[in-house]
Amino acid sequence: MRALVYHGPGRISWETVADPVVEEPTDALVRVETTTICGTDLHILRGDLADVAAGTVLGHEAVGEVVATGSDVRRLKPGHRVIVSSVSACGRCLPCRDHLFGQCLGGGGWILGHLIHGTQAEYVRVPFADRSTHRLSFSGPADEAVLLSEVLPTAYEVGVRNGEVGPGDTVVVVGAGPVGLATVAIARLYSPRRVIAVDLSAARLEAAVDMGADAAEVPGRMIAELYDGPGADVVVEASGEPDGFVLCTRAVRTGGHIAVVGTPGRSSTLHLESLWRKNITISTGQVDTSSSPWLMELLRLGRLRVSPLITHTLRLDQAEEAYEVFAHGVTSGALKVALRRG
Repeated sequence: MRALVYHGPGRISWETVADPVVEEPTDALVRVETTTICGTDLHILRGDLADVAAGTVLGHEAVGEVVATGSDVRRLKPGHRVIVSSVSACGRCLPCRDHLFGQCLGGGGWILGHLIHGTQAEYVRVPFADRSTHRLSFSGPADEAVLLSEVLPTAYEVGVRNGEVGPGDTVVVVGAGPVGLATVAIARLYSPRRVIAVDLSAARLEAAVDMGADAAEVPGRMIAELYDGPGADVVVEASGEPDGFVLCTRAVRTGGHIAVVGTPGRSSTLHLESLWRKNITISTGQVDTSSSPWLMELLRLGRLRVSPLITHTLRLDQAEEAYEVFAHGVTSGALKVALRRG
């Protein structure tokens, strides 16, 4: 088959690799229909994740069709269309029994495109397939369905739910990339008083308003007003940048919550000398995707609008070009780049 292979920092190529096969009784093989690129993939390409070995097929988000299953797979059959979760769950370990699938100790967690071959390929082997896929139950576009692999559950689980967004809250989202914009959209479901998006890109600020933000600006007046005034009840850090985290600590109110969603590529400074009296809560987390079925139902019912997140669609064999487009999102306008099988 053909796949996008990582060959070390700064080097990827679309090339022929061996077809995946069922290796364990709990595996399924999925013919990839649509996949996409994540900010974490860019971190890998930059060499930020040393545990990703050269020769690994990248990618951990996909929608596709099951073509084969192992003998212990019970919920899936060839022909079923599924969402491939970005995390895999053995279902037996203590974290999995607590639905903390991202913390799986039984060989799961974030492994696709990380420790084993991933989804930016014509076919992918999915371990623990019964618990690491979700049957597709709505007829919407695959470009939208693929957001259920990671983007939407990350925004909900790590941002909105961990941040404890509630009615009447002032919510600030720092970073209007795909996850930040999804956080804006999902936070609106909880009847906040207002949602404010902060980013350096004018195009992304426009997208934030389109996704439901009440206000959107570059760091400046509104953050200063929050710092000098009551502050925000919930601040979601979705940029992954150290300056973004510092901005969150300035915007949050006493007794408020900072939910860290962005993947940090560098160290951030925690100014405890100015925070220790504020009684703030800081939460972090690996997405579990346990919420994907619920989010899928919201899409099916039309309660959640996500189509603006997909800004570019290319063929799967254009993966190298897609990385260039996605990596230069500020100039290309790319939010999420969908790769469709030709």
